[in-house]
Amino acid sequence: MWKCVVLIVILISLLDISKGYKAVEENNKFPNSNIYVKLKKAADKLQYEILKGSQSLQMVTFDNFLTSNDLHLTPNGTLQVTDGTNSIEFDLVLSTSSITHIRVIRNNVPINTQPMDCVDLNISNLHWYGGPEDINQYWPVERSTFDNYSYLTKEDQNTGLAERYWLNSKGVFFYVETETPLFITQNTKGHENQLCFSAKNSLPYNTRVNPRTFVYHIGIAANAKVAHMHAVKTLLGHPTGHPDERMAQYPIWSTWALYKQQINESIVREFASAITSNGFENSQIEIDDNWESCYGALTFNKSRFPSMKTFAEELKEKGFRVTLWIHPFINKNCEPHYSEALSKGYLVLDHNNNPDTQWWNSKEGEAAYVDFTKTEAQNWFKQRLQRLQTEDGIDSFKFDAGETSWVPSDPVLAGNAALSPNQITEDYVRTVGSLGPMLEVRTGQGTQDMPIFVRMIDKDSVWGWNNGLLTLITTLLQMNMNGYPFVLPDMIGGNGYNNILPTKELFIRWLQANVFMPSLQFSYVPWYFDNETVEISKKFTKLHADYTPQIMKRFKLATSTGEPVNPPLWWVDPEDKVAQGIFDQFLLGDSIIAAPIVKEGETKRDIYLPKGTWRDGNSMELHTGPIWIMDYSAPLDILPYFEKIN
Repeated sequence: MWKCVVLIVILISLLDISKGYKAVEENNKFPNSNIYVKLKKAADKLQYEILKGSQSLQMVTFDNFLTSNDLHLTPNGTLQVTDGTNSIEFDLVLSTSSITHIRVIRNNVPINTQPMDCVDLNISNLHWYGGPEDINQYWPVERSTFDNYSYLTKEDQNTGLAERYWLNSKGVFFYVETETPLFITQNTKGHENQLCFSAKNSLPYNTRVNPRTFVYHIGIAANAKVAHMHAVKTLLGHPTGHPDERMAQYPIWSTWALYKQQINESIVREFASAITSNGFENSQIEIDDNWESCYGALTFNKSRFPSMKTFAEELKEKGFRVTLWIHPFINKNCEPHYSEALSKGYLVLDHNNNPDTQWWNSKEGEAAYVDFTKTEAQNWFKQRLQRLQTEDGIDSFKFDAGETSWVPSDPVLAGNAALSPNQITEDYVRTVGSLGPMLEVRTGQGTQDMPIFVRMIDKDSVWGWNNGLLTLITTLLQMNMNGYPFVLPDMIGGNGYNNILPTKELFIRWLQANVFMPSLQFSYVPWYFDNETVEISKKFTKLHADYTPQIMKRFKLATSTGEPVNPPLWWVDPEDKVAQGIFDQFLLGDSIIAAPIVKEGETKRDIYLPKGTWRDGNSMELHTGPIWIMDYSAPLDILPYFEKIN
């Protein structure tokens, strides 16, 4: 008898425990779903784990500032853990068979606190993509290092783009909302093999906004392609139109790298004549730095360009369109333009009403930044540009700078204070980007919808990861996977800074790497080397022009779906572990693989082809992937590329 009593007690106990487990489980579960969030201790940290049924989707480690680790379901259907003062809330945005999308919210980030959430980078066979444009642009990006790095567009590290988006090869993305004062830490002491997002209410953000929020999204899909396309659709956006087709088909010819600031009418005339006499096509000729009467005047220096209208007509008769280099600054000695802008409130001021800043063509405190967050300043700036078009015959513009780091420290900007200083970049790009499809910018902030070219920030005339040729490919991939498909690669051969000029070999390999990118941009010229360089350059500029229909097809697809024009190799097969790590090959669309030589002195390379049947663009030989082609021969006049035929 007593055995039966014990058995009954045990059964009741087990039933009670089961009910307890179910109660805890229900507290961790989003209503009407099989998505759970579970909290657990990890040394002095807390971790939360996202599960779909019993399958673990993602783990995040965060600072243990909470005195409670009990989740509960709120009346609005979110899951929350709180100790009465601090809280983290989880909101299920979407759950389907293909995607789980969760929004994580910390509603209170007071001054002198810096909550931090970290993900592991060193999981086996896991690669990461996205993040900021960087001077040493690694791809994948898990090798990058950042130490409490304020996440804004800035001069530092060539960060022209700082989209708050990271994607991994497993099919997980993180996207941090713009109102979060974001800092990132990656691969530093105490955070080895981690990528950490934190919020801190400090400069360069607006510290007068208090408290701040720390909000980010996690998307989890079957693979990286599905995850990315969901992010494009719901968070990143995509272009509403595409750039000018002639800019895609024929080269842009810029005066910058070749002449720097030593330009005038006769030099530009000589440059244009050499382009045509050597038998090259053009989309436009670009007059770069030092054409203004003073920096910020937006009027021509008459000693350098005595009659620009007449000169522009002369260039157009030779078949050129004419564009100008433009910046958003006004130097203090540029009168009466500086005083006019200051008196009308068109310059960015700090909280002491001081407009002083500095850029590369001024001394410290001797320049100001036009305040594009004000509608009146936007209109004033655009009217002056339109005058250049109507009175001087200028067709369009190349817009430089625009990053947040050029404004005075602690600026006063119009609009939502929680967005400061991010909005100066967005408002600048939207202002100038409204002037037509035949222009370029070099920065962006939430401006993926603009139908314009976004230029890579200046590359050096070197090989390798040190802002050289190799980073031309990795930056192309980084920009595409942040939602900017209309990439204008930097000038062929680089910029020749510090008296390091491109060699013949570097120049030709750089051109070859450009062929299946959206546009070609020359400044250093083939005829400065020898006749062989001229002939090889004609061959590859023609090859690029021949593939313009495929480029434009991808442009149009980007405007309708947001698919990248130049995706990474794994786009063909997101499950391909080898392709996920390739950084020196890229795609045009999903049917052309470019595999240029990017190492000095090499005339052969190994090439990886993912699944499918691929035709060699040089030999017409067919290959069935996935396969490695070892020691592919590529002397100086050969660019390895392959087309998918099924």
